[in-house]
Amino acid sequence: MAAVTEVAVTREMNSASGLMLVCTLFLASVTSAQNNANWTFTPYHVQGNVHMLEPINTNGNVGVFVGEDAVLLVDSHFQPSVPQLLDEVGEMSDQEIEFVINTHVHPDHIGGNSLLADYGVTIVAHDTVRLQMLEELRIPRNGGTFFPQPPANALPVLSYSEAISFHLNGEEVRVFKAPPAHTGGDSFVYFMGSDVLHLGDVFRTNMYPIVDKYNGGSFLGMIEAMGLAIGMAGPNTKVIPGHGPGFTDRTGMMEYQDMLFALRDLVAEAIARGDSLDEILAADLTRDLDDRWLGDTNWGPLDLLPIIHEELMAQ
Repeated sequence: MAAVTEVAVTREMNSASGLMLVCTLFLASVTSAQNNANWTFTPYHVQGNVHMLEPINTNGNVGVFVGEDAVLLVDSHFQPSVPQLLDEVGEMSDQEIEFVINTHVHPDHIGGNSLLADYGVTIVAHDTVRLQMLEELRIPRNGGTFFPQPPANALPVLSYSEAISFHLNGEEVRVFKAPPAHTGGDSFVYFMGSDVLHLGDVFRTNMYPIVDKYNGGSFLGMIEAMGLAIGMAGPNTKVIPGHGPGFTDRTGMMEYQDMLFALRDLVAEAIARGDSLDEILAADLTRDLDDRWLGDTNWGPLDLLPIIHEELMAQ
């Protein structure tokens, strides 16, 4: 990994169980409509001190880092899922949640921030994510979907420009900015002692990549970012995707990267033949990839190929 400027964060943990008490009271007060099957999670022990909570729709997989000091979350899913999320975390640890790291700005990864902040959890994200949260949110699905600006207490109170390290639970957790990929503010999280990577939505195992041009995303940057992650991973590294069932490893990342290479090459070859964008979109270029990767009805080749075409034409 390229050299980065690090800020080490070590926090003295409170022995009091105030957060757990607040969480318990909140859980007791939520309605059954909030705490129903729509917000259930499947828990996994990934490796070492790291667990994963997979939402029922596999959108916005949450990382859970536990140990004798505190709990650290990677992403906070949607706000209505927080009661069930807290319940699941309580099954994994009796320590307080001290931090949540947002891998990027999308609502399925920052939606629970405000409730967690009310419980005293420190929100952490890249500088870009904080700036993006100062405005109305927009995501690329369905041609562009808008969400309200997050409330003030959902914003990160701790942000970084390149990287930040947490020293918790007997190991170092390194959080660092990835090249612009899914968005322009993506972060990777590496649990060094447990040898687990959480890549947010730069990596997904169940569909084609979503490149959010509204928020600085880049398809070619995604290839670069995945190359960085693959280069970091060893034979025993486990990898949590932002979307997709369960966790995977270096081989899973390489399968995804091969798909990215294939998409790039298909469009590059069409451009070299002199095909227009309309001809590219009409040619069914991805027919050999669709069975594996066309996993979402509101994002597919017709959304992705114009982005690839634009970036290749600009080179």
